[in-house]
Amino acid sequence: MSRIEIKQGSALFLDRDGVLNSRIVDGYVTKPADFVLLPGVLEALALLGQRFERIFVVTNQQGIGKGLMSEDDLKAIHDGFVRQVAAAGGHIDRIYHCPKLKSEHSFMRKPSVGMAVRARHDFPDIKLSESVMVGDMASDMLFGRRAGMTTVLVGSEAAEARRVPHLVDYAYPSLLDFAQSL
Repeated sequence: MSRIEIKQGSALFLDRDGVLNSRIVDGYVTKPADFVLLPGVLEALALLGQRFERIFVVTNQQGIGKGLMSEDDLKAIHDGFVRQVAAAGGHIDRIYHCPKLKSEHSFMRKPSVGMAVRARHDFPDIKLSESVMVGDMASDMLFGRRAGMTTVLVGSEAAEARRVPHLVDYAYPSLLDFAQSL
C-alpha cells in the first residue's frame, strides 16, 4: 500500500462514533460520560496534528432530532473532547454536526457533502481535493468520495471495505495505525 501524500492546504476530516470514540450500538452518546475514546486516539490526533493544518470532525447526530439530547448536551461532550485532545498535544479546528433525522434527507447529513462545503466556506484555505476523510462506515466513504477527498476506512469493518471497494482508498485497523503510517 502506498503512502498518502499530505500537501499544503490538506485537511483531515474525521467521523466521530467508531473512529474517535466507542460506538453505542442501537444507541447514542448523549452525555460526556458516554463518550469513551478508543485506544490510541489521543496519540493519533497528536501525530495527525503535525501532518494536517486543519482537522475537522464531521458527525451525524440525529439523537438531537429524536429529542434524546440537546445541542447543549452535544456541546458539553465535544468541549470535553477538544480539551482532552489539546492536553495531549493535538488540535481540532472545528466540529460540524447534523442534528437532522435520516428521514429528513438533509444536505448537511452524511453522506451528503454539506459539512465539507461548510468547512470549505469557513476555512477557504483548505482544498477538499487534497484532503482526507477517515471513517468507519460506507456512508463516511461516500461522503469523502462525493467531496473529492482521499478516503480511509478504519476499524474492523474489513467486510465493509470489500462491499464498497470503489469508495475506499486505504484501510487501517485503527486511527492510530493510520496516523503512524504517515
